[in-house]
Amino acid sequence: MNPAPLSAAPHSTGEVVSPDACTHLTGADHVASLTAALGCLSGQLDTLDRWGRMLVDVLCGSGRGRLLAAGNGGSAAQAQHLTAELVGRYRADRPPFSAICLTAETSSLTAIANDYPSDELFARQVEAHGRVGDVLVLLSTSGRSPNAVAAARRARECGITVLAMTGPTPNPLAGTCDDAVCIDSPWTATVQECHLVALHLVCAAFDAAVLAEPARVPDTRLGVAR
Repeated sequence: MNPAPLSAAPHSTGEVVSPDACTHLTGADHVASLTAALGCLSGQLDTLDRWGRMLVDVLCGSGRGRLLAAGNGGSAAQAQHLTAELVGRYRADRPPFSAICLTAETSSLTAIANDYPSDELFARQVEAHGRVGDVLVLLSTSGRSPNAVAAARRARECGITVLAMTGPTPNPLAGTCDDAVCIDSPWTATVQECHLVALHLVCAAFDAAVLAEPARVPDTRLGVAR
């Protein structure tokens, strides 16, 4: 007896739907998909390293800027993962840095969703919290999520640098942001798994750059650089 087909429903609105979502994806298929996608990510390591070093300039510079992050569904959890690594720590002990996950602001989210169009969900928060020189990181497995694209456009209007992690290109988010890391896989899960690896690589590059320049590491007890 053949197993019942898997549901073809996408993970969340605007996200990638697997091209053969009604067939069974074996564990071996999943690992093979991930291995191929990681090869794609390997070609973008210089970009991730550059992002980490850029965040040092933003978060440790004289303006003490801020990182904002957002995504939908599983990407929302990964956005929160990123900000937790910066406010807490990744590997080495170091001072905390300002990072806000817009998807975790539940009262703001529900108020905006109740009073404004859905595209404003992140864009309004970006306008509220972001300042010129800050960085916004957006995660979308499809790159087509309307609220992420709207947030990218609003951020650029406000003088905020926009970095995106998406699935295959071309897509609207990659075309709107300042720089993007794109994973060439049709599988939502595979794209998200590669995004998590990419986030860790950004954090590793950030820590390496921060700790290599101790004079730029802020002394949080005094509110000034050591």
